[in-house]
Amino acid sequence: MTPTPTLLSLAAAAAVLALAAPARADAPYDACMDKAVTNPDYAQCGAALVAREDQRLNAVWARVFPKLEPAQKAQLRAEQRLWIAWKDKSCGFWLEGNGREGQVIHYPACRAQVIADRRAFLADVAETLGVR
Repeated sequence: MTPTPTLLSLAAAAAVLALAAPARADAPYDACMDKAVTNPDYAQCGAALVAREDQRLNAVWARVFPKLEPAQKAQLRAEQRLWIAWKDKSCGFWLEGNGREGQVIHYPACRAQVIADRRAFLADVAETLGVR
């Protein structure tokens, strides 16, 4: 039996959503995306995901930074400023010329992953230095 164009379209859409999903599980994002129908719905799910990742990153920063020695603080602060500048430029590929799907699905998933990666780095710093 040959698949119909509609089935092929649904399969392609499912594959795109799977590729765009954050690298780690995020139950609220998954639940939101399951209910999303329109581009604004998808954009709202992505914005909420990025906001959650920002909150998680800020929580780790608030736990780690105050416990560092002054020289460590200066180094990490300088590095964080460079990372923020990079983060603000990251994932831009999805915003220009890659369609609405790129803007509302891929871009926020990419940005959330960038933030999650930085949070993981800071969590590793905390663990290495024994910061609780």
